[in-house]
Amino acid sequence: MVDICETTAAAVAGITDGSTVLIGGFGMAGMPVQLIEALIDQGATDLTVVSNNAGNGDTGLAALLAAKRVRKVICSFPRQSDSWVFDRLYRAGQIELEVVPQGNLAERIRAAGAGIGAFFCPTGVGTQLAAGKETREIDGRTYVLEYPLSGDVALIGAYRSDRMGNLVYRKTARNFGPVMATAATTTIVQVQEIVETGALDPEAVVTPSIYVDKVVAV
Repeated sequence: MVDICETTAAAVAGITDGSTVLIGGFGMAGMPVQLIEALIDQGATDLTVVSNNAGNGDTGLAALLAAKRVRKVICSFPRQSDSWVFDRLYRAGQIELEVVPQGNLAERIRAAGAGIGAFFCPTGVGTQLAAGKETREIDGRTYVLEYPLSGDVALIGAYRSDRMGNLVYRKTARNFGPVMATAATTTIVQVQEIVETGALDPEAVVTPSIYVDKVVAV
């Protein structure tokens, strides 16, 4: 049964040092900012963060990096015009980086949730991103072997939840949330509103409650 938390602090209380944390969001769209702020206050450190990018400006994921709680970032877009926090840490040798093409990132997370052991993908073949990885020719095309990417915890943002933990998203805020919810041992969700069970149109539910552990309204 989903745990409806009264505060974001209660929602993130169980996250431990050294955890791998999947953080939803495409830039700031769908970024669970309040959960990240609570995680900063909570104090967990030596984290590996999996996200689409490496933070924007000084809020959300960027604030977690600035607090020096993150050991490694696995993402698709580590550098952009407002990624100054990550840039500073990386140039100083204070954070590790693994770059994963965006489609591969989404599929590796999805594979973890689906119980797929590994898959072959053409993206990255012939580049540094495929260095050291197994390749195979299939029907005349070269593919590289990729492995699932799971998390101890997923922090995601959704629009609404019912009291069972069924989730609906709003427009582009949907992005990585649905696949991350399936790929983590514990999925923690911030929503704008928690409604009574039965109030959501079942056809609109994107993430079923079976994948959700904690929900907090912010």
